[in-house]
Amino acid sequence: MKAWMALTPIVFLVSLLGCSVYLFGADSSYGANQIALVLATCVAALVAKRSGLGWKDAQEGIVDGIGVGLGPTLILLSVGMLIGTWILSGTVPAMIYYGVQILNPSVFYAASAAICAIVAISIGSSWTVAGTLGIGLMGIASSFDLSPAITAGAIISGAYFGDKLSPMSDTTNLAAAVTGVDLFDHIRHMLWTTVPAFCLAILLFALIGSGSGGATPEEIEALQLALTDQFNIGLHLLLPLLLMLGLVFKRFPAYPSIVISALAGALFAVIFQPAQVARLAGEANELSPFFVQFKGVWIALFNGYESISGNENLDDLLSKGGMSSMLNTVWLIISALGFGGVLERTGILGYLLDLALRGVKSVGSLITTTVFTCIGTNILAADQFIAVALPGRMYRDAYSNKNLSRLNLSRTLEDSATLTSALIPWNTCGAYMSATLGVATFTYAPYAFFNLACPVIAMIYGYTHFALKPASYDDDEAGAATSHA
Repeated sequence: MKAWMALTPIVFLVSLLGCSVYLFGADSSYGANQIALVLATCVAALVAKRSGLGWKDAQEGIVDGIGVGLGPTLILLSVGMLIGTWILSGTVPAMIYYGVQILNPSVFYAASAAICAIVAISIGSSWTVAGTLGIGLMGIASSFDLSPAITAGAIISGAYFGDKLSPMSDTTNLAAAVTGVDLFDHIRHMLWTTVPAFCLAILLFALIGSGSGGATPEEIEALQLALTDQFNIGLHLLLPLLLMLGLVFKRFPAYPSIVISALAGALFAVIFQPAQVARLAGEANELSPFFVQFKGVWIALFNGYESISGNENLDDLLSKGGMSSMLNTVWLIISALGFGGVLERTGILGYLLDLALRGVKSVGSLITTTVFTCIGTNILAADQFIAVALPGRMYRDAYSNKNLSRLNLSRTLEDSATLTSALIPWNTCGAYMSATLGVATFTYAPYAFFNLACPVIAMIYGYTHFALKPASYDDDEAGAATSHA
């Protein structure tokens, strides 16, 4: 395959995405970007045909690529269910009600990052943290009249810090496995880049927070009164949140954990908020009380909650959720993964990775190339697992040739592939975070300080040769393991 052929679908996609943003602005992810990805997929298939591959091969690549995203898509849809029932049950309103009492606007951003980091380390899932605590923190930020973009950046920074350092994280285990290093050696080596980046992020969030005005005490009190007028507020309403975190901590699979927690919210809604459930069910006088409640929670599961308190800010805050609210994001993910799948199956992606390695001359350029390869794979393949696994497999020998331990590769994969996935709108992670937190990816991306800082620190370490382990470390570890056996 020639370079111009491999680059043709990439240039075509970038051009269309540029036009999409120019013509539609922030609304580009509501259809325009999807069309760009579908058309670029067709161009990639034509390039593959020119290289001797048939449509069947391209189609199999598209199907396999989409298959990678089915798990995340199910989680995304279940989070929509969870948001709907947790609002209806009063769980999210209770998180907001008590959160504004505990958290101070001046430290809110830094505190949000720290809270999400602690929970993410314990459960190993950035998605779960964003879909549970993140929802409540976004509501509290709105109550304080703080920036939703900065709040989303703080939540994502904390969630990905904890996810990255948790031995229960999928990507952490994948990075260690694909490079053939010990999991806990991998986590310890990541501390060199992860801790400084997170400390920098906390400092920036603290500085931004100290200058924010926030809502007045009177405005906060008015919002709390509006919440109590609409819901029966109590600490017991936080039990669905504790159930969710407990299930994930016990390593229960994410999808059934979220569905169970959504159903727990539905049960709490019937028990503690029957008036709101009946209101959501609408005109249902011909139905028995049981079916009125059943209809109300069913609506919350597929179409979310609609607040009509009369308080405009509160109604905007609580009118959301439902499986249907995630369908546009699912469309985006399917379109992006189809494009990534055809690139991988037809060999275009592998050719581009090999092309990137040709310019590597030094350790610094190798690590920099790895960082940008992972970012590029996140953009093209639209999935962080592919962005970890593919460069991880392809660059192992390159690191050995530079007398570097594979731990440096595993760390760089996480510093770039894992962390930048949430900054790309059509990547599964970026699409999920945007849909869950209600903030456009490009809007919160400048404030995801931790995710932005880690790749930069990784490249600085490469050029300064700081905190890099030599290849002899791998030999020593292998020898120790054999001796122990």
